[in-house]
Amino acid sequence: MANNITDKKEIVVGVDIGGTNTVFGIVDFNNDILLEDSFKTIPENGADNFFERLAIIIKEAYGKFESKHVLSGIGVAAPGANYMSGIIESPANLKWGDVNFTEIMRKYFQVPVALINDANAAALGEQEFGMAKGVKNFIVITMGTGLGTGIVVNGQLLYGENGLAGEIGHTIVKKGGRQCNCGRRGCLETYVSANGIRRTVFNFLGHFTEQSELRQISFENVTSKLICELALQNDPIALKAFHFTGKILGRALSNVVANFDPKVIILAGGLAEANELLFEPAIKYFESTLLNVYKGKVQILKSNLQDGRSAVLGATSFVREILCKEILQVI
Repeated sequence: MANNITDKKEIVVGVDIGGTNTVFGIVDFNNDILLEDSFKTIPENGADNFFERLAIIIKEAYGKFESKHVLSGIGVAAPGANYMSGIIESPANLKWGDVNFTEIMRKYFQVPVALINDANAAALGEQEFGMAKGVKNFIVITMGTGLGTGIVVNGQLLYGENGLAGEIGHTIVKKGGRQCNCGRRGCLETYVSANGIRRTVFNFLGHFTEQSELRQISFENVTSKLICELALQNDPIALKAFHFTGKILGRALSNVVANFDPKVIILAGGLAEANELLFEPAIKYFESTLLNVYKGKVQILKSNLQDGRSAVLGATSFVREILCKEILQVI
């Protein structure tokens, strides 16, 4: 019978929680994306409010497919997510403190739910669907509100002892530098991220005298996208900001290579959409500071997946893998 649940095709939901926007998608077991959309995260309203809205949105989206599909699981990618504990641990740009993800989701769903770090999800997405297909050693750098890192070594995602490996965004690149939401100063993500380049712009407006349209705009209304648009129009402050951002990123990545020896580094997220404005200085300073033994051997590439899609696809891949292994407890 058509309405028998055994006749329905299985689907999973993938969610990527960002500091500004949350992207989600519904994917079937043939890797076909049936639906994708996004909504504002509004982290200042708190974790409980966010997950209540997320549950409503997922249920509404699934309702469009419920007659012919059955929801098998939900994979959620989030900053600070620890898949081992099921806790989102004090995400720096969400300011939620520790969030017991498993406990909250149990209120809304009776299907298996898996939690994974957002950059790790992006790495899985790139490995299965993107630029890292067939590559055993690679690193994904996600540059949105903050900076995340997913590291794959010998074909396996690196989790570390506590499930939190890869916080390169919180390595210190300038002693006593900018205050970071994590509580430390001088973290890479305070310079290389959507928020980081905004801070750079306003620093440069005070240090340089060139005319710039950015002088007419309040800090709240400046976005990385606007800075990019003005840089393409040869706005001097916007151009300086991208050169400075790329310089710090390139130097930081040369240090990452010394630690992990990847074949490819993939840049993803909104800031990567600046293309050569970011890539040209990043590659220049990357090559100039790279250990000689690595020169000419490591590629820096832009993700070919739409912004947010790599993490969404990675989250669905993660939950399906766990479902196939039948080791995920139904909640």
